[in-house]
Amino acid sequence: MLLITHHLVHSCFLLLIFFKSTQLFHVSDVVVVQLLGALVSSDGEEQTAKKDATSKKDKPQTKTKMEHIFGFKKEDLTSWRSLVSLLNRPTDPASLGIFRCLFGLLMAIDITQERGLSHLDYKYLDGAPVCRFPLFNFLQPLPMDWMYLVYVVMFLGALGIMFGCFYRLSCLMFISTYWYIFFLDKTTWNNHSYLYGIIGFQLILMDGNRYCWMLTGWRDTRCPIWHTTGFLILLSIFITDLALPHKLFFRVILPVDLVSLLVVHGCGLVLDLTAGYLLFFDVTRPYAFFFVSYFHCMNSQLFSIGMFPYTMLATSPLFCYPDWPRRFFARFPAFLRGALPFTTCDLQPSTSCVYPEIENTSTERQETPPVAKTPKLRLRHKLGAIFTVLYIIEQFFLPYSHFITQGYNNWTNGLYGYSWDMMVHSRSHQHVKITYKDGKTGEIGFLNPGVFTQSRRWKDHGDMLKQYATCLSQLLPRYNISEPEIYFDIWVSINERFQQRIFDPRVDIVKADWSPFQPNPWLMPLLVDLSPWRTKFQEIEGSLDNQTEIVFIADFPGLHLENFVSEDLGNTSVQVLQGKVNIEIVEEKKNFTLEPGEQIKVPAGAYHKVYTVSDEPSCYMYIYVNTTEAALQENFTKLFELQERIRNGTGDRAEVNATDPIVRLFLKRQRRMKEVKKRREAGVLERLERFTIKKYYSVRRGFLMTAIALRNLAVGLPPLEQLTREVAFANMKEPQAEANQDERLKDEVGHTEL
Repeated sequence: MLLITHHLVHSCFLLLIFFKSTQLFHVSDVVVVQLLGALVSSDGEEQTAKKDATSKKDKPQTKTKMEHIFGFKKEDLTSWRSLVSLLNRPTDPASLGIFRCLFGLLMAIDITQERGLSHLDYKYLDGAPVCRFPLFNFLQPLPMDWMYLVYVVMFLGALGIMFGCFYRLSCLMFISTYWYIFFLDKTTWNNHSYLYGIIGFQLILMDGNRYCWMLTGWRDTRCPIWHTTGFLILLSIFITDLALPHKLFFRVILPVDLVSLLVVHGCGLVLDLTAGYLLFFDVTRPYAFFFVSYFHCMNSQLFSIGMFPYTMLATSPLFCYPDWPRRFFARFPAFLRGALPFTTCDLQPSTSCVYPEIENTSTERQETPPVAKTPKLRLRHKLGAIFTVLYIIEQFFLPYSHFITQGYNNWTNGLYGYSWDMMVHSRSHQHVKITYKDGKTGEIGFLNPGVFTQSRRWKDHGDMLKQYATCLSQLLPRYNISEPEIYFDIWVSINERFQQRIFDPRVDIVKADWSPFQPNPWLMPLLVDLSPWRTKFQEIEGSLDNQTEIVFIADFPGLHLENFVSEDLGNTSVQVLQGKVNIEIVEEKKNFTLEPGEQIKVPAGAYHKVYTVSDEPSCYMYIYVNTTEAALQENFTKLFELQERIRNGTGDRAEVNATDPIVRLFLKRQRRMKEVKKRREAGVLERLERFTIKKYYSVRRGFLMTAIALRNLAVGLPPLEQLTREVAFANMKEPQAEANQDERLKDEVGHTEL
């Protein structure tokens, strides 16, 4: 119900944003000049503005209430022609131009970061047997050196967007390579990466280069209001969905339950549903800027999400009046304006806009006021209006599109990330088993989870699991496994529920059917009937000591869990909560049937199987103590006490065996804790220096490896020795890190800390 309410609020806000764009951007040239006249220096513009303002006052205009609120009349929506004229009204392109510059800059930086230029060779190494997850199976990466060229084209496109140079070509260069890389790997998808691609697509259709730097000498012309309407609609949805406070900042002052209730749910809901509206109104916009900016700054510190927080900060001024950059730069001294963007409001007409035509009906005997003629609409005006209307419809439709993409519905609402919802689900994986069977010999074996792939997201998505199984079936014949069948047994807990299977372990995924438009037939249903047990989980976990761990399991009738208990877990037992299970101790060939409330201890270092023999799903829990870890912690406590006595002069170093692995592990742990403490207590300047050095060497490696790849494409591969030296030079780390590594090696030998 809350999700439906949320989407209804979004729908209302989309309409409000549409009205917002028409209201803000329907500002006459005279009013703009009047606003600027109070800010610019006395170079003739101030007098002109005053004269224009005076002439404006001499001609009183009567506006309807709707015009005062929304900036247009209801007649503007009565026909398609009037709507096209409304959407193509001229507006100031200054705000859009500033955003274009900032977006291009941030994307150029992001290419070396989240887009992965600095570690491109690790991901696309030629000849490596790697399973990939493209959107379409026919999409494959180019050879590694050519992939570097793709990134160069994308980088040059981002710079072109930033400077407004060869604008359309730059946008095309950026979005074509960006979407190619985006579609090439579904495992890296997230909604803000999707947002970047959508913004790049919108920029190519819009006149984002109309507001440029004075040194370029390019014309400063107006653009239609629909150019910014699309951005505001997109950003309003994103802002109202992202405004979710993080509970990490409040756990130190509030209990966990109150944090979840008040901060996450209460404050999150309020800010989520009001942030966009607060940005809409002039009176509340400063307060909205503060909270939204604080939210994005907090995100930049809590999460490693690249340029996303900074991109969202760059989009916030789009909610202001479109001429704010002119008024802002007009405050600078006159001698600096030659290097700053335009401050004059004397904008030239643009063929992209629709201007009202005035017909003079006065005669010699009687003068009558001018009459506005119906403007002439061109094809480009109609296409712009069609794009805007379809874009609004698309944004209305996306939250409800999951009935189409049913193949992607895996315990979630399908492609929910493209409805802009975030932090909806939390997952944990307890058990993953991959079984292969030779189609000819019948031989059965097991694979390490994640073999031949660099990602872990395949475990939660049926489409990726199908791609992974197909890839494994093509690679395993190299290892004398003919016509392999692949079975997956993946246990997942979503939103702190029971651990349960997400896919049917009896289905050969290689031969299984999957379609993006049909429900996944081998997806196991989520056992929502067991959700009330989550309250009981908290009570059970609260009754345990610090050394005891617990895992809650749920399974379907007719299936069983095969589990191996590590030798470190010397005290492991299974207790039934609901249903009826049969436990088979494999090595001892013994079976035990358990009813609800009954418990049995399972041996460590051996396999056992838990069969669900009841007609309804069973749920049970593993209770275990890591005896090895407990003994290690006890030894650590003794060593810490000995360390303190040595420092106080009451202990003897002879009591320490320097070759004891426990002592070496203790010293290593102490050094790690010391380094972590030093990092946490570092000052702002030290953190900034460490951040700058880290980013410098990351960017340095990306550009050096790019130069090597372009050289290889131009003149061919050099001798192997030369290539090895070049790559080693690109991999060079900061001297401080190398020195710290040397110090750690010295400490490992001498043990002087104890």
